[in-house]
Amino acid sequence: MDKKKQIEKKDISKAYSKYADRFTPKPKYFKNIIKAFVIGGALCAAAMWLENKFIASGNSQEDASAYVVIILIMAAQLLTGLGVFDTIAKHAGAGVIVPITGFANSMVAPALEYKKEGVVLGVGGKLFSLAGPVLVCGITSSILVGLIYLMLDKLGIG
Repeated sequence: MDKKKQIEKKDISKAYSKYADRFTPKPKYFKNIIKAFVIGGALCAAAMWLENKFIASGNSQEDASAYVVIILIMAAQLLTGLGVFDTIAKHAGAGVIVPITGFANSMVAPALEYKKEGVVLGVGGKLFSLAGPVLVCGITSSILVGLIYLMLDKLGIG
């Protein structure tokens, strides 16, 4: 009796899967890849153009790079606050999500959701809710890579 019920559940599950597949939109992978490549490339080209303008105005390479990063973060935060970043990201995909602009968006969006709970507990508490695990993973992996490099260097392999 139990096997019969299990078989019926599997049949119902398969039937529902087939039914749902008919109505689920199929992603357009190639089109999405091209859009992400073009928009991400345009974003990077604009950042390089801006960096070159800062260098041409007498700033050092290091300062110009820092200014561009600050501008990209501020622009992403502003666009997130205005509710525009998600619309752009829907069309651009990974082209704007992967660079530092996506990181800035992932910090601001949860903070905006909880702003009604106050500055400290709402915005401050949620500011790193999504970005926190990313930071922890990045810092931890960089420490591990650094330790491996140090060990290889001490052994004379690196």
